[in-house]
Amino acid sequence: MAATTHTVTNQVPLLVGYDVFSADRVLTEAVHRHTAQDLTDEVLAELRALGLAAGSAQALDWGTLANENPPRLRTHDRYGNRIDEVEFHPAWHRLLGRAVSSGLTNAWGRPAGHVRRAAAFLVWSQVESGHGCPVSMTHAAVPALRSEPELSAVWEPRLTSRVYDPSLAAAGGKPGALFGMGMTEKQGGSDVRANTTRARPLDEPGAYLLTGHKWFCSAPMSDGFLVLAQAPGGLTCFLVERVLPDGSRNVFRIQRLKDKLGNRSNASAEVEFDETFARRVGEEGRGVRTIIEMVAATRLDCVLGSAAVMRQAVAQAVHHTAHRRAFGAELIDQPLMRNVLADLALESEAATTLALRLAAAYDAVESGESPQERAFLRVAVPVAKYWVTKRCTPLAAEALECLGGNGYVEESGMPRLLRESPLNSIWEGSGNVQALDVLRAVAREPAALNAFLQEVGLARGADHRLDRAIKDLLTELADLESIEGGARRLVERMALVLQGSLLVRWAPAPVADAFCASRLGRDWGVAFGTLPRSLDLAPLVTRARPVG
Repeated sequence: MAATTHTVTNQVPLLVGYDVFSADRVLTEAVHRHTAQDLTDEVLAELRALGLAAGSAQALDWGTLANENPPRLRTHDRYGNRIDEVEFHPAWHRLLGRAVSSGLTNAWGRPAGHVRRAAAFLVWSQVESGHGCPVSMTHAAVPALRSEPELSAVWEPRLTSRVYDPSLAAAGGKPGALFGMGMTEKQGGSDVRANTTRARPLDEPGAYLLTGHKWFCSAPMSDGFLVLAQAPGGLTCFLVERVLPDGSRNVFRIQRLKDKLGNRSNASAEVEFDETFARRVGEEGRGVRTIIEMVAATRLDCVLGSAAVMRQAVAQAVHHTAHRRAFGAELIDQPLMRNVLADLALESEAATTLALRLAAAYDAVESGESPQERAFLRVAVPVAKYWVTKRCTPLAAEALECLGGNGYVEESGMPRLLRESPLNSIWEGSGNVQALDVLRAVAREPAALNAFLQEVGLARGADHRLDRAIKDLLTELADLESIEGGARRLVERMALVLQGSLLVRWAPAPVADAFCASRLGRDWGVAFGTLPRSLDLAPLVTRARPVG
């Protein structure tokens, strides 16, 4: 029945039916920049196909359904047998299946593998962030497992497979497999050396029985898990399979699923081990060193995940204001709104540019081209993890406000982005953990600090505000005594200088000028929308608009 009280006008069309990848100028430029010319056509075709899928009405529906129908735990079957299974909505399986078939669990051993995977992860995560957890864990388990060639030979082909098989079965009979991780315990949290889970060695070499718990176990429906436990030789990394080679279920008791702020489509669990069979990964007593490769790779995905939330939030804000009129003009053309949008776009561009630079460094390390890139990653990954994930929440909140009251309503999708926004700052080491890790690296690993400074120095002389910021940073780095209480401030400056260097070298002049004036030149307020009035902001907003 037609409304008789009013006519519905001035409404914003749904942002759907577009290529999420190609509409992102910053991301497409980064892929071009970091991909060899002979691979460019192949990589772009792959990403455009995923971008069209990500912008489709079908994918939008999958994301909504997966978020609105969170996983359910079934501890027992109808007969009272313990089964410890997690049930997901079909939309979750479709999201995860497309991620796996698109190569999001396989950056290892293919040309430009990390750059193309990073771009795909950033694109597909904008549909729904929750399923990115098992994708990330599966991808990141590969380098850790390579410390045990026999285990790697069994698992790596399945972890890098493009076949999604959600069944709980012995891994040897599956075409594809997923991995999770369990490090933290109730009493220790980030202090994993306080773990109490015990590992008792068996007569079979490399075999153990674990007894204990994990307070946070990521992706508990996975086929295998890397966990930490106290062996006779100290804290050690282990592989726990859900289903043993003979087809029997390993002891993997899921106590409950976490009731989380966001990331609701994904399962995170508390689990118990009671003489659970496990295989040692790496040497006894070197568990942290073994699993750190997995942690480092998932930290990059935290940066990518935050960049994805930021990009989608900015895209929605720019799209809304481009189609909504108020006070006689489109919102996007009004000076104060333009300042807000430009500031948000600037933050998003800096995050994406940095994330893809890290992915390119991983490709260089994987190909054996540059030892310096490995050293650069040692500092740059925790710096980026700290800063980009920290910037995600205020950006998501401001972008939501651009939609006014409509943004506060679930149907807009903005509340989901806001709930998701703090996650990556907490996962794989919260802000303090990252800041202290940077301090350790700069104090103990001169090559890592030198590689970072050399990267930053590539833009020296191009902008006086960047030059001054580099000089101030060098002064601060020269005196690291008793700096722990100020570690966050130091890492923030390192991140801004790194982002500034990248943008000065690669971004259009209005973008680099705005970044250096605000983030480095200190002509910036506390809230978004406080860029200097002297800047040319229209190009920043136009650049961020999600149109092909």
